[in-house]
Amino acid sequence: MNGVSADPLRRISELPEVDAAVRETRAVVDRLLGHRVLRRHSADVSMEAALRGAWGSARLEGAEVALDEMRAGAGADARVRGALRVSAELGTLVATWRRAPRQALARLHVLAAADAVPAERLGRPRADGEDAEDPLGLGTPPGAAEVARRLDALSWLLAAPASVPALVVGALVHGELLALRPFGWADGIAARAAERLTLVERGLDPKSLVPTELGHAELREEYGAAVRGYVGGTPEGVAAWVVHCSQAVTAGARESLAACEALRRG
Repeated sequence: MNGVSADPLRRISELPEVDAAVRETRAVVDRLLGHRVLRRHSADVSMEAALRGAWGSARLEGAEVALDEMRAGAGADARVRGALRVSAELGTLVATWRRAPRQALARLHVLAAADAVPAERLGRPRADGEDAEDPLGLGTPPGAAEVARRLDALSWLLAAPASVPALVVGALVHGELLALRPFGWADGIAARAAERLTLVERGLDPKSLVPTELGHAELREEYGAAVRGYVGGTPEGVAAWVVHCSQAVTAGARESLAACEALRRG
Protein backbone atom coordinates (compact mmCIF):
# COMPACT_ATOMS: atom_id res chain seq x y z
CA MET A 1 0.00 0.00 0.00
CA ASN A 2 1.29 3.43 -0.83
CA GLY A 3 0.90 5.32 2.44
CA VAL A 4 -2.90 5.13 2.43
CA SER A 5 -4.95 6.20 5.42
CA ALA A 6 -7.53 4.19 7.33
CA ASP A 7 -10.39 5.64 5.26
CA PRO A 8 -9.54 3.68 2.08
CA LEU A 9 -9.29 0.50 4.18
CA ARG A 10 -12.76 1.14 5.52
CA ARG A 11 -14.05 1.88 2.01
CA ILE A 12 -12.67 -1.45 0.81
CA SER A 13 -14.28 -3.30 3.72
CA GLU A 14 -17.62 -1.59 3.07
CA LEU A 15 -17.84 -2.59 -0.60
CA PRO A 16 -20.88 -4.89 -0.94
CA GLU A 17 -18.94 -7.85 -2.34
CA VAL A 18 -16.22 -7.53 0.31
CA ASP A 19 -18.69 -7.06 3.15
CA ALA A 20 -20.67 -10.13 2.05
CA ALA A 21 -17.54 -12.29 1.76
CA VAL A 22 -16.24 -11.14 5.15
CA ARG A 23 -19.58 -11.86 6.83
CA GLU A 24 -19.79 -15.33 5.31
CA THR A 25 -16.24 -16.17 6.36
CA ARG A 26 -16.78 -14.82 9.86
CA ALA A 27 -19.85 -17.05 10.26
CA VAL A 28 -17.93 -20.19 9.24
CA VAL A 29 -14.96 -19.36 11.49
CA ASP A 30 -17.32 -18.66 14.41
CA ARG A 31 -18.94 -22.05 13.83
CA LEU A 32 -15.51 -23.65 14.02
CA LEU A 33 -14.54 -21.74 17.18
CA GLY A 34 -17.76 -22.86 18.86
CA HIS A 35 -17.38 -26.55 18.03
CA ARG A 36 -17.67 -28.62 21.21
CA VAL A 37 -14.81 -30.92 20.20
CA LEU A 38 -12.40 -28.04 20.78
CA ARG A 39 -13.02 -28.24 24.53
CA ARG A 40 -10.74 -31.26 24.60
CA HIS A 41 -9.02 -31.34 21.24
CA SER A 42 -8.15 -27.74 20.39
CA ALA A 43 -4.43 -28.51 20.32
CA ASP A 44 -4.97 -31.49 18.01
CA VAL A 45 -6.97 -29.40 15.54
CA SER A 46 -4.40 -26.61 15.68
CA MET A 47 -1.55 -29.04 14.99
CA GLU A 48 -3.39 -30.53 12.03
CA ALA A 49 -4.14 -27.03 10.73
CA ALA A 50 -0.43 -26.17 10.96
CA LEU A 51 0.51 -29.26 8.98
CA ARG A 52 -2.12 -28.74 6.30
CA GLY A 53 -1.27 -25.06 6.08
CA ALA A 54 2.39 -25.91 5.47
CA TRP A 55 1.33 -28.42 2.84
CA GLY A 56 -0.78 -25.87 1.00
CA SER A 57 1.90 -23.18 1.15
CA ALA A 58 4.63 -25.49 -0.16
CA ARG A 59 2.43 -26.58 -3.06
CA LEU A 60 1.65 -22.98 -4.00
CA GLU A 61 5.39 -22.31 -4.02
CA GLY A 62 5.82 -25.09 -6.59
CA ALA A 63 6.66 -28.13 -4.45
CA GLU A 64 5.13 -31.44 -5.45
CA VAL A 65 4.54 -33.28 -2.19
CA ALA A 66 1.85 -35.51 -0.72
CA LEU A 67 0.24 -34.75 2.62
CA ASP A 68 1.50 -38.05 4.05
CA GLU A 69 5.05 -37.04 3.13
CA MET A 70 4.57 -33.75 4.96
CA ARG A 71 3.16 -35.60 7.95
CA ALA A 72 6.29 -37.77 8.05
CA GLY A 73 8.52 -34.69 7.83
CA ALA A 74 10.15 -36.22 4.77
CA GLY A 75 11.22 -34.73 1.48
CA ALA A 76 14.32 -33.17 0.02
CA ASP A 77 12.52 -30.07 -1.29
CA ALA A 78 13.74 -26.94 0.52
CA ARG A 79 10.32 -25.32 0.09
CA VAL A 80 8.69 -28.19 1.99
CA ARG A 81 11.16 -27.96 4.83
CA GLY A 82 10.81 -24.19 4.94
CA ALA A 83 7.01 -24.30 5.04
CA LEU A 84 7.13 -26.83 7.89
CA ARG A 85 9.54 -24.68 9.90
CA VAL A 86 7.36 -21.61 9.42
CA SER A 87 4.20 -23.42 10.53
CA ALA A 88 5.94 -24.90 13.56
CA GLU A 89 7.10 -21.51 14.85
CA LEU A 90 4.19 -19.31 13.77
CA GLY A 91 2.57 -19.19 17.21
CA THR A 92 5.72 -17.80 18.81
CA LEU A 93 5.69 -14.80 16.47
CA VAL A 94 2.22 -13.40 17.24
CA ALA A 95 3.38 -10.88 19.86
CA THR A 96 6.36 -9.83 17.73
CA TRP A 97 4.07 -9.36 14.72
CA ARG A 98 2.05 -6.90 16.79
CA ARG A 99 4.93 -4.74 18.03
CA ALA A 100 7.72 -5.28 15.45
CA PRO A 101 6.33 -6.66 12.19
CA ARG A 102 9.54 -6.21 10.20
CA GLN A 103 11.43 -8.24 12.78
CA ALA A 104 8.79 -10.99 12.58
CA LEU A 105 8.86 -10.90 8.79
CA ALA A 106 12.64 -11.30 8.78
CA ARG A 107 12.27 -14.31 11.07
CA LEU A 108 9.66 -15.81 8.73
CA HIS A 109 12.14 -15.57 5.88
CA VAL A 110 14.94 -17.12 7.94
CA LEU A 111 12.66 -20.06 8.70
CA ALA A 112 11.39 -20.39 5.14
CA ALA A 113 14.76 -20.14 3.39
CA ALA A 114 17.32 -21.39 5.95
CA ASP A 115 18.73 -24.12 3.72
CA ALA A 116 18.07 -22.53 0.35
CA VAL A 117 19.81 -19.14 0.18
CA PRO A 118 23.18 -17.85 1.46
CA ALA A 119 23.23 -17.00 5.16
CA GLU A 120 23.96 -13.34 4.50
CA ARG A 121 20.67 -13.00 2.59
CA LEU A 122 18.43 -14.59 5.21
CA GLY A 123 15.92 -12.12 6.60
CA ARG A 124 17.39 -9.26 4.57
CA PRO A 125 15.40 -7.49 1.85
CA ARG A 126 16.98 -8.00 -1.56
CA ALA A 127 19.22 -5.35 -3.08
CA ASP A 128 18.83 -4.02 -6.61
CA GLY A 129 20.17 -6.55 -9.06
CA GLU A 130 19.43 -9.57 -6.86
CA ASP A 131 17.09 -12.12 -8.41
CA ALA A 132 13.50 -12.60 -7.28
CA GLU A 133 11.62 -15.78 -8.12
CA ASP A 134 8.26 -15.24 -9.80
CA PRO A 135 6.10 -18.37 -9.38
CA LEU A 136 2.91 -16.36 -9.93
CA GLY A 137 4.01 -14.55 -13.09
CA LEU A 138 3.83 -11.06 -11.60
CA GLY A 139 6.62 -9.62 -13.76
CA THR A 140 9.48 -7.37 -12.72
CA PRO A 141 9.40 -6.72 -8.95
CA PRO A 142 9.74 -3.27 -7.37
CA GLY A 143 13.24 -1.94 -6.76
CA ALA A 144 14.95 -1.99 -3.38
CA ALA A 145 14.03 1.58 -2.43
CA GLU A 146 10.34 1.02 -3.10
CA VAL A 147 10.43 -2.29 -1.24
CA ALA A 148 11.93 -0.56 1.81
CA ARG A 149 9.33 2.22 1.72
CA ARG A 150 6.40 -0.15 1.37
CA LEU A 151 7.67 -2.50 4.06
CA ASP A 152 7.72 0.47 6.41
CA ALA A 153 4.13 1.19 5.37
CA LEU A 154 3.13 -2.33 6.37
CA SER A 155 3.69 -1.37 10.00
CA TRP A 156 1.05 1.29 9.57
CA LEU A 157 -1.28 -1.18 7.88
CA LEU A 158 -0.97 -3.60 10.79
CA ALA A 159 -1.90 -0.80 13.18
CA ALA A 160 -5.18 -0.20 11.34
CA PRO A 161 -8.15 0.41 13.68
CA ALA A 162 -10.06 -2.59 14.99
CA SER A 163 -13.04 -1.37 12.98
CA VAL A 164 -11.28 -2.66 9.85
CA PRO A 165 -12.01 -6.41 9.61
CA ALA A 166 -9.05 -8.71 10.23
CA LEU A 167 -9.80 -10.43 6.93
CA VAL A 168 -9.28 -7.20 5.02
CA VAL A 169 -6.04 -6.34 6.81
CA GLY A 170 -4.71 -9.89 6.41
CA ALA A 171 -5.54 -9.96 2.70
CA LEU A 172 -3.79 -6.65 2.08
CA VAL A 173 -0.69 -7.75 4.02
CA HIS A 174 -0.59 -10.96 2.00
CA GLY A 175 -1.09 -9.19 -1.33
CA GLU A 176 1.48 -6.52 -0.58
CA LEU A 177 4.18 -9.04 0.30
CA LEU A 178 3.46 -11.05 -2.85
CA ALA A 179 3.65 -7.86 -4.89
CA LEU A 180 6.96 -6.78 -3.32
CA ARG A 181 8.72 -10.17 -3.24
CA PRO A 182 10.99 -8.51 -0.66
CA PHE A 183 13.47 -11.35 -0.21
CA GLY A 184 13.55 -12.98 -3.63
CA TRP A 185 13.00 -16.58 -2.50
CA ALA A 186 10.14 -18.14 -0.49
CA ASP A 187 8.29 -14.81 -0.47
CA GLY A 188 5.01 -16.64 -0.96
CA ILE A 189 5.57 -18.81 2.11
CA ALA A 190 6.32 -15.69 4.17
CA ALA A 191 3.35 -13.78 2.73
CA ARG A 192 0.85 -16.52 3.49
CA ALA A 193 2.24 -16.91 7.00
CA ALA A 194 1.94 -13.14 7.51
CA GLU A 195 -1.73 -13.25 6.54
CA ARG A 196 -2.32 -16.03 9.02
CA LEU A 197 -0.41 -14.19 11.75
CA THR A 198 -2.63 -11.17 11.13
CA LEU A 199 -5.81 -13.22 11.52
CA VAL A 200 -4.53 -14.74 14.77
CA GLU A 201 -3.23 -11.47 16.22
CA ARG A 202 -6.38 -9.51 15.36
CA GLY A 203 -8.62 -12.13 16.97
CA LEU A 204 -10.40 -13.75 14.02
CA ASP A 205 -8.61 -17.07 14.61
CA PRO A 206 -7.05 -16.72 18.08
CA LYS A 207 -6.13 -20.41 18.45
CA SER A 208 -4.70 -20.74 14.92
CA LEU A 209 -7.22 -23.38 13.89
CA VAL A 210 -7.69 -22.30 10.27
CA PRO A 211 -5.24 -23.54 7.61
CA THR A 212 -5.66 -20.47 5.44
CA GLU A 213 -2.74 -21.53 3.21
CA LEU A 214 -4.58 -24.75 2.39
CA GLY A 215 -7.61 -22.71 1.38
CA HIS A 216 -5.46 -20.73 -1.04
CA ALA A 217 -4.06 -23.98 -2.44
CA GLU A 218 -7.57 -25.34 -2.97
CA LEU A 219 -8.32 -22.14 -4.93
CA ARG A 220 -4.97 -22.15 -6.72
CA GLU A 221 -6.58 -21.74 -10.16
CA GLU A 222 -7.82 -18.32 -9.05
CA TYR A 223 -4.89 -17.41 -6.77
CA GLY A 224 -2.49 -16.08 -9.40
CA ALA A 225 -5.13 -14.08 -11.25
CA ALA A 226 -6.43 -12.62 -8.00
CA VAL A 227 -3.02 -11.41 -6.84
CA ARG A 228 -2.27 -9.99 -10.29
CA GLY A 229 -5.49 -8.00 -9.89
CA TYR A 230 -4.19 -6.70 -6.56
CA VAL A 231 -0.84 -5.77 -8.10
CA GLY A 232 -2.69 -3.85 -10.81
CA GLY A 233 -3.91 -1.54 -8.05
CA THR A 234 -7.44 -0.87 -9.31
CA PRO A 235 -10.24 -0.75 -6.73
CA GLU A 236 -11.88 -3.70 -8.49
CA GLY A 237 -8.67 -5.71 -8.42
CA VAL A 238 -8.02 -5.03 -4.74
CA ALA A 239 -11.62 -5.88 -3.82
CA ALA A 240 -11.48 -9.13 -5.81
CA TRP A 241 -8.27 -10.08 -3.99
CA VAL A 242 -9.86 -9.50 -0.58
CA VAL A 243 -12.86 -11.60 -1.62
CA HIS A 244 -10.52 -14.36 -2.80
CA CYS A 245 -8.66 -14.32 0.53
CA SER A 246 -11.95 -14.48 2.43
CA GLN A 247 -12.95 -17.50 0.37
CA ALA A 248 -9.61 -19.15 1.13
CA VAL A 249 -10.11 -18.61 4.87
CA THR A 250 -13.61 -20.07 4.55
CA ALA A 251 -12.21 -23.14 2.80
CA GLY A 252 -9.57 -23.55 5.51
CA ALA A 253 -12.14 -23.21 8.28
CA ARG A 254 -14.31 -25.87 6.65
CA GLU A 255 -11.31 -28.21 6.58
CA SER A 256 -10.90 -27.77 10.32
CA LEU A 257 -14.63 -28.22 10.88
CA ALA A 258 -14.35 -31.54 9.04
CA ALA A 259 -11.45 -32.47 11.33
CA CYS A 260 -13.57 -31.63 14.36
CA GLU A 261 -16.38 -33.82 13.09
CA ALA A 262 -13.96 -36.69 12.51
CA LEU A 263 -12.73 -36.37 16.10
CA ARG A 264 -16.30 -36.23 17.40
CA ARG A 265 -17.15 -39.48 15.62
CA GLY A 266 -13.97 -41.04 17.03
